[in-house]
Amino acid sequence: MPVFIARKIDTVGTIQIPRLEEEIKLFEVGGFEDDFIVEAWLDLSELKEGDILDLLEYVAIDGINYKLYMHRRYLGPLIEPIVRIHTKTYYKDMKMKISVIQIKGTPRKIDYVFITEILTTV
Repeated sequence: MPVFIARKIDTVGTIQIPRLEEEIKLFEVGGFEDDFIVEAWLDLSELKEGDILDLLEYVAIDGINYKLYMHRRYLGPLIEPIVRIHTKTYYKDMKMKISVIQIKGTPRKIDYVFITEILTTV
């Protein structure tokens, strides 16, 4: 059975981290009419010497209860400041969320692009 992209949702923006040691949600998505795919790009080039930023990816397999899927720590400045959150396919009832916590340094801004594709079959 062929699978097609029924619709695409682009989420583009910039977030200014307001305070250190506070988890800030960048993106949350899920609960569609069919399975979906998400991928993302983040620009962490604002991180300077002494800055520490944690990137967290959560998944709610049951569509309700988030569990930590991935945790990465970045120490500024970064030689390769562009971070890609690789494409993943989710079941229609699942949810996913991306958060950041800046642990040390001066609160920075992060540019981001999230691409969500909702699938369908014919």
